[in-house]
Amino acid sequence: MGAPFYSDPDSPRMRSLLPLVLLPLAACQSSAVGERTALFNGRDLSGWHADVPAADGGADVPPSFAVEDGVLVSLGTPAGHLITDRAYSDYRLVVEYRWPHEPGNCGVLVHASTPRRLYGMFPQSIECQLFVGNAGDFWCIGEDIAVPDMERRRGPKEQWGVDGDRRRRILNLGDGAERPLRQWNRMEIECRGDTITVFVNDELVNAGHDCSASGGRIALQAEGAVCEFRKIELLPLD
Repeated sequence: MGAPFYSDPDSPRMRSLLPLVLLPLAACQSSAVGERTALFNGRDLSGWHADVPAADGGADVPPSFAVEDGVLVSLGTPAGHLITDRAYSDYRLVVEYRWPHEPGNCGVLVHASTPRRLYGMFPQSIECQLFVGNAGDFWCIGEDIAVPDMERRRGPKEQWGVDGDRRRRILNLGDGAERPLRQWNRMEIECRGDTITVFVNDELVNAGHDCSASGGRIALQAEGAVCEFRKIELLPLD
């Protein structure tokens, strides 16, 4: 691979973005997507900012996200998130990703707002899971969503919740949509009003309704394993 472009959390550019990272969604109005919009330009991380707790105070840590040979790479560690500067609503998000080395954990977060809402790390959001073998699971992070057959897929109702050790995971509709290691996968996430529908490689893997949020930023995780993204694109709804 060629020389990477790093999103250095201690660079002047990233320090200038710190106040933006710490602002809640209330300071950023969500806008409906009216035309095809590439969120990743293939060259650098323009339009994104990183929130990596280990870098607080200007700590000298390696970058969590980079661009290498036209591919956006979540390097896995230090743990954190790459977050869009803008907030969006009513869109279809197309993400093409793969695991270039070992299988692992990562996620795409939609309707992201308050930074570090959970465990001092995860922004308030609904996560669409990329974890190998579980792509399309919902994780509720300070926001909630409902699905059919909820108790079978989330567990006993009295244990549901959106914080801490509550039942925040909602299982997908069935495994088998993901491609083998090192092959590219395509996830499509349709956010329409208070509904979220997820497809993996054109297979419906989850569909939720009555979501407690209808707009917000979009985020990618660094959560332990290297994950590559070659396309991150917003499409208007039909």
